[in-house]
Amino acid sequence: MVEVRNAENAQSYTTYMLRCADASYYVGHTNAAELERKLTQHHAGTLDEYTATRQPVELVWSAGFPDQDSAFAAERRLKGWSRAKREALIAGDQELLRQLVDRAPVSRMMTETESGQHARAIARASQPVVVLVRPQLGENIGKAARAMLNFGLTEIRLVEPRDGWPNPSAGPAAAGANIVLEQATVFGTLAEAVADCANVYATTVRRRDVTKPVVTPEQAAREIHGSAGRSALVFGPERSGLETDDVALARAIITVPINPEFASLNLAQAVILCAYEWSKHVALAQPPRDDVLAPAPQEELEGMLAQLEAMLEPRGYYTPHSRAVATRRTLRSILTKPAWNHLEVRTFRGVLTTLGRTPRQD
Repeated sequence: MVEVRNAENAQSYTTYMLRCADASYYVGHTNAAELERKLTQHHAGTLDEYTATRQPVELVWSAGFPDQDSAFAAERRLKGWSRAKREALIAGDQELLRQLVDRAPVSRMMTETESGQHARAIARASQPVVVLVRPQLGENIGKAARAMLNFGLTEIRLVEPRDGWPNPSAGPAAAGANIVLEQATVFGTLAEAVADCANVYATTVRRRDVTKPVVTPEQAAREIHGSAGRSALVFGPERSGLETDDVALARAIITVPINPEFASLNLAQAVILCAYEWSKHVALAQPPRDDVLAPAPQEELEGMLAQLEAMLEPRGYYTPHSRAVATRRTLRSILTKPAWNHLEVRTFRGVLTTLGRTPRQD
């Protein structure tokens, strides 16, 4: 386990990375004062999160940040990184990290204040707010928050939540989307919740006695990104959806083409459809992929080819001798086409070594 860095600087928030029993990684952030308690919960498996079924876990990296926006920006950046980048960070291999990231070392890159400023600017400039009208279950609020954060939305507003707010059931269901729940605000009416929004979209699949423009989530996302002023995506209660008076407050209705014989979406599904379409117009991280390693040096390829030829020669592969040169050339052409990296060369040579052994007599 590594020590928690920057603890002596009394940073307000900490971003951390855990290695799980299945060799996968979990990245999160928390208030610095709560870090030890959070880690204890991860170790005990009491958090209803990714780590709960991947015990034991080990803290392998952490860094302090002056505010929550900066810590959250670091968390999101690391979640988009491949395994190779994460392991270079954990090992402190700045040279390898430079090669993989092709920019400044992560320790500096993520502690600069502009990361937090950038996150706040995005949040205020173009993010729509998500408004849940009379939500019934804390679990559904948490799941909606999780769906929002998956695609970069962080501001949620609640109108008359049935069981009050805060709701202890929301946190576990949010699965780590704490930044959304912590910033949630509660309003007495929908009109109050959208008072500062110039563009209000009501989500519904049912016909109403109100004439409004009807758009898809994709069309609404384009309009939001192209419009001045704040926008709001309004979702109704789980059981019945928005009332006619709620829809009347909106400028437009969002609906989706859906199976008419089974047109019921749960709250989180509805939120994620709209959030995903909005996210397609901003620079979120793509699903991580393994970094492509550089091709192996020619010396390693020559060693692999020599090993293979030494195994083929005594078995008469290069007969007739008049074709030996052409056969070797063809074999070399086949084996050099894939641009093998050093791991692939080593693996293939291991295969050849195994094939060259005398079979065991069991």
